[in-house]
Amino acid sequence: MPIMNFGQPGDGIIQTAFIVEDIRAAMSLFTNQLNVGPWFLRERGVFPWQVYKGEPTSVELAIAMGYSGSMQYELIQQLNDVPSVYMDVVRKRGYGLHHFGVGAPDYAARVESYRRQGFELHYEAEVANGNRVAYFDTTHVLPAMVEVIGMSPATEAMFTKYQQASVGRDGSDPVRLRPPVPPKA
Repeated sequence: MPIMNFGQPGDGIIQTAFIVEDIRAAMSLFTNQLNVGPWFLRERGVFPWQVYKGEPTSVELAIAMGYSGSMQYELIQQLNDVPSVYMDVVRKRGYGLHHFGVGAPDYAARVESYRRQGFELHYEAEVANGNRVAYFDTTHVLPAMVEVIGMSPATEAMFTKYQQASVGRDGSDPVRLRPPVPPKA
């Protein structure tokens, strides 16, 4: 199994994600209590292509990513009220743990593997770097959903940059803004 530059296995768990009510308060809490950071924050974004339970959607999100060691933590705040995998979990059990992100160098094969195992695809999107992500409902066997994250050189470089920023950090510049998601051409 290849190890990615940011220290996690290329086809294993690379991320633990939480749905939060207030992303700035959550970043502060995770930094102070778990030593995560710095945070790379996109304050508002709508992915160019999104499908929720088979229907097109336009979920607006604030997303922050930060590292402690080689584990990436993702914080997600939904900014609009459209139905989503995020609000499904909030309604079911409240804010908190949402999903485990698994790396997928072969995205299509990993998605098909989850389908063959009988897991239901609830959400799929094309993210800012052009890769895809897919969320499967695994909550009957795991404490959270699983997000399949298409791994490309661009995704690995982004995650490596974030992880390297956490090494030896001194607490300055704790939140680094990311540009909005560009609209699809």
